[in-house]
Amino acid sequence: MSNITQVVKQEKYMTTLNRGVTASGLDQVLSGTGPFTLFAPSDLAFGKLEGGTIEGLLKTENKLKLADLLNHHVVAGKIEFKDLKDGEKLKTMNGKELSVHIKDGKVSVNGATIQQRDVKTSNGVIHSLDAVLKN
Repeated sequence: MSNITQVVKQEKYMTTLNRGVTASGLDQVLSGTGPFTLFAPSDLAFGKLEGGTIEGLLKTENKLKLADLLNHHVVAGKIEFKDLKDGEKLKTMNGKELSVHIKDGKVSVNGATIQQRDVKTSNGVIHSLDAVLKN
């Protein structure tokens, strides 16, 4: 079974995330033992950001900003979709919190709706989001 970094590299709807994970060095962390839960913005989610945002973050001088943004999408531990609870607070790898909200069967994290869920990996799980989480 592939690890999180390998799955992100293979998924055709995560090309922007893959570029960011590689440029920030987060690929090394997400290849580690874990377990991790990655709330992964899709390419469409990144496309909703203001023009030029991604290109700016991918510049070498912005590596720390990019790493901080992407670490805001990673939680230590393996959290499957069925285990998410309304009102739950999740601590991210950058030390901030994500809020889980459940309404009418839809689950959102900080306002971003989970699209594809429970993509299993050897070191955790990935849930695809329709928006990039704000720091």
